[in-house]
Amino acid sequence: MRNSIILTILLLGSTIASRAQDLPLDPSVRTGKLPNGFTYFIRHNEEPKNRATMFLVNKAGAILEDEDQRGLAHFMEHMSFNGTKHFPHNQLVDYLQKAGVRFGADINAYTSFDETVYQLPIPSDQPELLQGGIQILRDWAHEALLDPTEIDKERGVVLEEERLGKGAGERMERAYYPVLLNQSRYAYRLPIGQDTVLKNFTRPVIARFYNDWYRPDLQALIVVGDVDVNQIELMIKQRFSDLKNPVHERPRVNYAIPLEGKNQFIAVTDKEMTATEAELLIKHRAPELRTAADYRQRIIVSLFNQMLAGRYAEIARKADPPYISGNARITELINGIDDFSATVNAKPGELEKGFKAVWREVIRIKRFGFTQSELERAKAAYLNGMNSAVKEKNKINSESYAAEYQAYFLKGEASPGIDIEFSLIKKDLPGITLTDFKKLVAEYITSVNRDILITAPEKEKDRLPDEAQILSWLKSVETEDIKPYQDKVLTKPLLVSKPVAGSIINEQFDKRFGITTLKLSNGMKILLKPTDFKNDQIIFGGFAPGGTSLYNDSVYESASSASGLVTAGGIGNYNMDELRRFLTGKQLSVSPYINERSEGINGSTNNEDLETAMQLIYAYFTEPRKDTAVFNGIMMRSKARLANRFSDPGSVFNDTISTLMSNNNPRRTGPSIQKLNQINLDKAYQVYQERFADAANFTFTFVGSVDPKTIKPLLEKYLASLPATNSHETAKDLNIHPPAGRISKTVYQGNDSKATVYLVFTAPYNYNHPDNIAMKALQEVLEIRLLERLREEESGVYTPGVEVNVSKLPQTRYSVLVRFGCAPENVEKMINSSLEEIKKLKTEGPPQVNIDKWRSEEKNSFTPQLKTNDFWLGYLNGQLQSDEDFGFVQQYETLLNGVGPQDIKRLADKYLDGKNYIRMVLLPEATAAK
Repeated sequence: MRNSIILTILLLGSTIASRAQDLPLDPSVRTGKLPNGFTYFIRHNEEPKNRATMFLVNKAGAILEDEDQRGLAHFMEHMSFNGTKHFPHNQLVDYLQKAGVRFGADINAYTSFDETVYQLPIPSDQPELLQGGIQILRDWAHEALLDPTEIDKERGVVLEEERLGKGAGERMERAYYPVLLNQSRYAYRLPIGQDTVLKNFTRPVIARFYNDWYRPDLQALIVVGDVDVNQIELMIKQRFSDLKNPVHERPRVNYAIPLEGKNQFIAVTDKEMTATEAELLIKHRAPELRTAADYRQRIIVSLFNQMLAGRYAEIARKADPPYISGNARITELINGIDDFSATVNAKPGELEKGFKAVWREVIRIKRFGFTQSELERAKAAYLNGMNSAVKEKNKINSESYAAEYQAYFLKGEASPGIDIEFSLIKKDLPGITLTDFKKLVAEYITSVNRDILITAPEKEKDRLPDEAQILSWLKSVETEDIKPYQDKVLTKPLLVSKPVAGSIINEQFDKRFGITTLKLSNGMKILLKPTDFKNDQIIFGGFAPGGTSLYNDSVYESASSASGLVTAGGIGNYNMDELRRFLTGKQLSVSPYINERSEGINGSTNNEDLETAMQLIYAYFTEPRKDTAVFNGIMMRSKARLANRFSDPGSVFNDTISTLMSNNNPRRTGPSIQKLNQINLDKAYQVYQERFADAANFTFTFVGSVDPKTIKPLLEKYLASLPATNSHETAKDLNIHPPAGRISKTVYQGNDSKATVYLVFTAPYNYNHPDNIAMKALQEVLEIRLLERLREEESGVYTPGVEVNVSKLPQTRYSVLVRFGCAPENVEKMINSSLEEIKKLKTEGPPQVNIDKWRSEEKNSFTPQLKTNDFWLGYLNGQLQSDEDFGFVQQYETLLNGVGPQDIKRLADKYLDGKNYIRMVLLPEATAAK
C-alpha cells in the first residue's frame, strides 16, 4: 500500500561494550574525515575478485528543495550523468560502457527524501580504470556542468520517468500522504517533483540547489573491494581535499514528522484500483540503533514480526480465509518514524470480515502474548540465520558492506562487524523472554497517533465504511471473548515410512570441470560439483522431461497448478503449518515444480541440514498430501484477486500480449474465473503423482560445499530408494508460437496520459553457438542506439529496452522485443525512430565502438559469474536439458571475441526483416475516438 515510503530495517549490529555507549565502527573499515568535512570509508574485500564498489553518498534529497525546486534533487541526479568537468555531454556513460560497466544495470543512482546516492562498480585490476572511477566520483561530488542545452534535453527524459510512475497507486499516494505524514514537509516533497517545475525551471534554480547542498561536509565516499586501502586513501585525499563548502552555508535541517497525539482517517478510491485494502497504523518515534541495548531491542522487534507473520499465514491457509491477505508488523515509515501497522487485502464485499480478522489477532497478542514454543522457534531461526552469515563472513559481497557504511553515515546506525554482532546475539537471545514482547506490544499498540487508511476501487466508494464504522469494528473485536492461541507442536518424524536404500552403480569423474557423475540403482543420474565459492552452501536442482505438455487442454489448468496445490497441502506426517514449524531454524529450501516441458525439484541447504533436505526430496516424490481445506482457501483467494483485475490497464495489456503471442492458445492466455473453475484437486494430485512416479527419468545436480563422501550415503538412502518405472518419457511439442505475418494491436485502457509500446520480431531460427552469441551482441548494440536516439537525442522515453531470446526446444526460434513507454502523442514518432535504427543495423551494421562496449560489458559481467554456485547449477542443468556439451563455457570468450559488425548486420538483415512483425500499443481510453 505504501511501499514507496517504507524503508528496509537493517540489522546492523553492535558490540559488547556498555549498553549506554555508542558502538565503535568495525575496525576492518578505514574511515576518515578531510578538513573540509568530506568523509570516507574504505575496506578491502575480495568478493568479487578484481572488482570494487564505490558509493558517493550525499545527505541531500528532495526534502531540502525550495518551493521552486520541487523535483530538482532528482533532476540533479540525472544531470550528473549529462556532463561533468572531465566528462562533458554524455562522455561519462560512454567511458564507462567502454570499461564494461552497464548503464542502469551496474552504474546507477537514486534520489530519496533525505539522500542522493551514486553507485559505481568498476574493475579494480586495471589502474587506469580505478583512477578513472575515482575521478568520476570527484566529478559527481561537485563538478557537474549543468549545461542549459543538456538541461533542456533531460527535461523530457525526467518527465517520461514521471509518466511511467503514473497510475492508481501514484494518484492515491498523493491523496493520502499528507495524512500519513501529518502534513509535514515530507508529504509535499516527493522526489519525482512537480510538472510545472520540471518543465519551466531555469539553470540558476537547479544550480542553487547544487551549490547549496552538494558540499563536502554533507558527503561521503565509500569504496569496498579488491583494492589497496592505502592507495585509495591517498587518491581520495588528493582528489577531494580541495572541495570547498559554501561561504554562506545553509543549515541542513533535519525535518521531522510531528506526532501530536491525534488520530486520523482517510478513504481514497480510484477507477483503476484492483483491491479494497485497509491499514491501521500507529506511529512512533523510531528508536536509534547505536548501542548494545538498541541492538537487543531490534532483535526483539524482528522476533515479534516473525512470530506474528506466522499466525497470519495460518489464517490465510484456512478453507474459508477471511481475507486475500493480512498481516501486522512493526516497520520503519520514514525518517525518524516507525509504526505498528495492521493491513488487510479484503475479499470483494468483505472488508469488515477481513479487517476484524486482522485486528482480532492483534487483540489476541495484546491479551495473551505469544507462546513459549513460538518464541523458541523464532529464536532458533534467528540464531541459525546468523550462524550461516558468520560461516560466510569471508564471502560477503562488497555491496553489502557499502550499504552498511551508507546507513552508518546517513543515520548513525551501528556497524561494528559481524563477529561482534554474533557475540551480542549469543549473549542477548537466551535472555529475551515473553515479557519483552508484552512490553513491546504495550509500547507500540496504543490508541494515539493512529491513522486508518482505506484504498479501494472507485465503484466501491459508496459502500466503504466511514471512520465511525471502522471504530465500531475495532470496539466490537475488542469486546469479543477471544481465546489464547494454541500452538500445535508435533514430534512425529517427517517421513511416514522409512526409505529402503538403493545403491550407486556407476561413477565417473570429469577432470575438466571437477564433476562427479553417479548412476543410481533406480536409474537416476546425479552430478556433484564441489566448489569453494561459499563456505557452507549447497544448491541443487533435479529435472525430468515431460511436464504439462503430456496433458491435453482439458486437464491443463489442474496440471499447471498441481505442484503448488500439492505443496500447499504439506508432505509426510505434516500439513503445511506443521511443516513450517518443523523446519523453523533450519537453513534449507526445497520446492517441487511442474512446467510445460519438465518437472523437478529445486532447493538449497547447508551441510548441517543436508539430510533434512534429502528427506524433503524423498517426501515430495513419495509422500505428497492432498488437503481439501487448503485447496478451497487457495481457490477462494485466487478468485477474489481476479474480481477487479481488469480495472488495471497493465494487466489488460499483458493479457493481450500473452493471447496474441501464443496465437490465442488457452495455455498462454491470462487468468480468469473460468480457468480457476477448471482446476480439480483430485486431478491435480493425480498429475503430480504421475510426474514424480519415475525416478529413472530424473537428473539431479548438486553444486557448492559438497563433500562426496558425506553426500553419497544420503543419495543412496533417499534418492536411490525412489520408485522407478523406466518410462523414458519426453516432452511434447505443443506447437505454440506467435502468428506469422505483420500484425498490429492497440489496447485502449486507462486514464493516464501514457503509452506502452511493444515491437516484436519473431520466427524460426538457425540455432548455433556463434549466432547465439552474436544475437546477444545485437541486443546490446540496438539498445545502445535506442538509448542514444530515443532518450538522449529525442528526449522521448525514459528507458528503452531490448530483449533477444533464442530457443532450441521445442523448436528453434528467436524473438527480438523492443519496448518503451512514452507520451501517447509520441508513439508513432518513437516507433518510427526505433524502426529507423533497426534499418541502419540491417544496411550499415553497428559501429565497431558499440561492439567493443558490448564485448567489454559481457566479459566484465561473465567473469564473476564463474565464481558463483548459481551460475554453475543453471549452466549444467541447462546444458543437460538442451543436450549440449559442458565444454561450451570454455569456448565462450573465443566466440565473444569473434563477433564483428558484419555478423550483426547479417543477423539483423535476416531476422529483423519485418516479415514477421508484431506491434502492440497500450493507449489511454481517451485516445480511442481520435
